[in-house]
Amino acid sequence: MRYRNLGGTGIEVSTYCLGTMMFGAVGNTDHDDCVRIVHTALDEGINFVDTADMYSAGESEEIVGKALRGRRENVVLASKVHFQMGEGRNRSGNSRRWIVRAVEDSLRRLQTDWIDLYQVHRPDQTTDVEETLSVLGDLVREGKIRAFGCSTFPAEEIVEAHHVAERRALPRFRTEQPPYSLIVRGIESSVLPVCRRYGMGVLTWSPLASGFLTGKYRQGRPIDLSTGRARLTPARFDPAIPGNAAKLAAVEQFTELATEIGCTLPELAIAFPLAHPAVTSVIIGPRTGEQLEHLLKGASLVLDDAVLDRIDEIVPPGVNLYHPDGAWRAPALDDTAGRRRAPADRPAV
Repeated sequence: MRYRNLGGTGIEVSTYCLGTMMFGAVGNTDHDDCVRIVHTALDEGINFVDTADMYSAGESEEIVGKALRGRRENVVLASKVHFQMGEGRNRSGNSRRWIVRAVEDSLRRLQTDWIDLYQVHRPDQTTDVEETLSVLGDLVREGKIRAFGCSTFPAEEIVEAHHVAERRALPRFRTEQPPYSLIVRGIESSVLPVCRRYGMGVLTWSPLASGFLTGKYRQGRPIDLSTGRARLTPARFDPAIPGNAAKLAAVEQFTELATEIGCTLPELAIAFPLAHPAVTSVIIGPRTGEQLEHLLKGASLVLDDAVLDRIDEIVPPGVNLYHPDGAWRAPALDDTAGRRRAPADRPAV
């Protein structure tokens, strides 16, 4: 396993990061099996583990805490904060009030004294980013986190956060965690160039496009919408929805390409993000030990320029075949008052 510097922090992380979203109620409910998956990943040289407080309502963090007993010192541990945790007000978002509480809850579930990389899971339009950067800087000084970053932030939000940090002499986001795959390439237009400009580490999520690039879903074959990822987000898989036709067509072409170069479709999909110079690490999120084993087999795959050119022909750079983030939508798109003048002000004359 290769290792790269994480956004100028001096922390070295493996080019594969073990994602644990599928640990717990939404995926693998067998805690002992999940622990074995973590141990296998560590034994194979992966030293980077990513989780979040909202994954299975904290259960994923609890499983990771169990798995890292006796091995914590050798692991770069990442978690995230933002989404609603439990009932009641002020139990979500990017405010000082919530982050101070949320980090303590995560530390308790993870059975650790510190988190190496604490990430803001999504933007929060109700909280000034200065407030967020300020409290995260305090947590670094207190030793509860070592560095902090953001996840799935638009390029303009990243730029604004850096400008605020500079103006207010606050610590800045050191990493970004965006979605990136063979069929979701939108971040190539601005997010990845911005991250390179600011020297940010990038750990990408969903390289298998929520399972679309596993080879399980193919053109002309029935898709069971009652199990797996299809059960969680059926609109992304239902072949009756016209928008999914483009994804299925691309999958067929990528499957043919993988066969030509002698690898599996998942191996091609995992290798693709690592070819981008802005990407530090790719998050792989196996639900079973068998899935982890298959993903690790492709770790040495190198995509040459000819293969990357073929990929560009199938899905052009900067193009998303679907909107990858079902958990957040830019408020400006939903606020009609922000997009429409009053009727009397609309005419040109």
